[in-house]
Amino acid sequence: MRPKMKKLLWIGPLAILGMALFVAVGAALVMTLWNWLLPSLFGWPQLGFWQALGLLALSRILFGGLRLGGGPGSHLGRRWAERWARMTPEERERFRQGLRGHGGFEPSPGEGKAQ
Repeated sequence: MRPKMKKLLWIGPLAILGMALFVAVGAALVMTLWNWLLPSLFGWPQLGFWQALGLLALSRILFGGLRLGGGPGSHLGRRWAERWARMTPEERERFRQGLRGHGGFEPSPGEGKAQ
């Protein structure tokens, strides 16, 4: 067996274990903080581990995004920002018009008109 393959056989399971441990510690931290503060302050019920894990996942989705490659800090996001900055106002409006034609998006009555 090649040395690279041996290394991958150790790194893969350790990485998965490390990620699972990181998530478990995060859920335990959320559960501990919730159970320490919120029941005594607001009278809310205490959370179990799985509820805390669900709350952590929900907050990640709502406030952190999924970051599947299109976030503002990603390479793809920077490329779009640069492309948008190079567009003239006429090109931007044509782009917007093209988007309006897809997905059923219709502008509000006053949008895009000088008043």
